[in-house]
Amino acid sequence: MRNTAKITTAVLAAGALTLGLTACGGDSSSSTDGPLIVAASPVPHAEILTYVQDNLAKKEGLDLQVKEFTDYVTPNTATQDGSVGANYFQNKPYLDDFNKKNGTDIVPVVTVHLEPLGLYSHKVKKADDLKSGATVAIPNDTVNEARALKLLAANGLITLKAGVGNEATPSDITKNPKNLKFKELEAAQTPRSLDDVDAAVVNGNYAIESDLKPSKDALVLESPENNPYGNFLAVKKGNEDDPRVKKLAKLLTSPEVKKFIQDKYAGSVLASF
Repeated sequence: MRNTAKITTAVLAAGALTLGLTACGGDSSSSTDGPLIVAASPVPHAEILTYVQDNLAKKEGLDLQVKEFTDYVTPNTATQDGSVGANYFQNKPYLDDFNKKNGTDIVPVVTVHLEPLGLYSHKVKKADDLKSGATVAIPNDTVNEARALKLLAANGLITLKAGVGNEATPSDITKNPKNLKFKELEAAQTPRSLDDVDAAVVNGNYAIESDLKPSKDALVLESPENNPYGNFLAVKKGNEDDPRVKKLAKLLTSPEVKKFIQDKYAGSVLASF
């Protein structure tokens, strides 16, 4: 039977408290012989973990439990405070930025997949069809905003200042031939904005949750080649050698999981191993 709990942003604080109480009661997330509780975004992370839970974990003697979160903050804070034993939702530039800003010491264990970032629209069929002055929604967190701008730059819609890194903002745009305007939103809100803006840059997981098919619906899509934004299993520093974490890392990079990703997501999620 699956142990999957869905926690919405409206009740994140309550959810974090509940997790904390659970950890205090049985401390299952920190005990190496108890269940391994993993915080994950619903799609595709929790789906991949649930596949492992239902099909592979028992054979390895791993008691895996999955807790779903709809934001990009609580999985890390819950991992840091021990409410969960690991998380699976983020990429390295995002984690580096999070650790720096929050004083956390979370580390990657193994990279599993890439969700290509894409530009979507309900109003135009091609990126070149965006009119002068069009409004484009982009994620407002540091790394994903920079990633969105780099995507637009790679496809000739804007030009960014030379050498700009993972902290790029619209102020770093040096050329904007279409005079695009940018609406900065929480990443989860970008697909919901598509009826109100001319286009939106959407993270792959939120695109899939919104019934968008990145491989078919995106006007432009990130290339997987040399892409630093692969999503990985992560733990609090010092827990990398937890036997349960090692078992899960092995299963997440197994041929069975690669086939599951290929079959279920048809190019909208790409295995990174």
